Amino acid sequence: MNAAKRLEIFTRFRAANPSPKTELEYTTPFELLIAVLLSAQATDVSVNKATRLLYPVANTPATILALGVDELASYIRTIGLFRTKAKNVIATCQILLEQHGGEVPRDRASLEALPGVGRKTANVVMNTAFGEPTMAVDTHIFRVSNRTGIAPGKNVDIVEQKLLKFIPKEFLHDAHHWLILHGRYTCTARKPQCWNCMIADLCDYKDKSPMPAVV
Repeated sequence: MNAAKRLEIFTRFRAANPSPKTELEYTTPFELLIAVLLSAQATDVSVNKATRLLYPVANTPATILALGVDELASYIRTIGLFRTKAKNVIATCQILLEQHGGEVPRDRASLEALPGVGRKTANVVMNTAFGEPTMAVDTHIFRVSNRTGIAPGKNVDIVEQKLLKFIPKEFLHDAHHWLILHGRYTCTARKPQCWNCMIADLCDYKDKSPMPAVV
């Protein structure tokens, strides 16, 4: 895919959705961090259901730490791997209080040092909470990048580096959200909705699916 096509793709994404947002519900960087940590191998919908119950009760490192693992687990038990995540959240809260004054750090190294926080989670927090032009490559972005030809790569690290290199700078901050939403609702894994895709004419995917027959 050439630079002109990429420019047009992201121009269309921006025109259709000028201010894309994460579908995770949060009001502070800490709430976002916890929501993203909980979202591993879980849907945003399931995380939002849990945090709607949790955050009115505890939404700071100190108040969540005070809950303890077992009580926290009771709030998030509908989320996959909830016991492990509860332990990681409690440990993260303790580190934030002891090492960062209860604040979410802005740098990658400090974020990735938190239990349960990997590169993808750190990228989401840096981008969404602090406005950094990072690229969190999840399964949706990995699929869209390869299928469309925007930034093909054999693993998430290669795709991340190519996206950061190839996407025009003016679109970098919001590109993460556009690509996730496109993969979640249009360029889906099993049946991509190519007939309903705003970038179908620019996409390199050869086996474009036709509009389903009306019965």
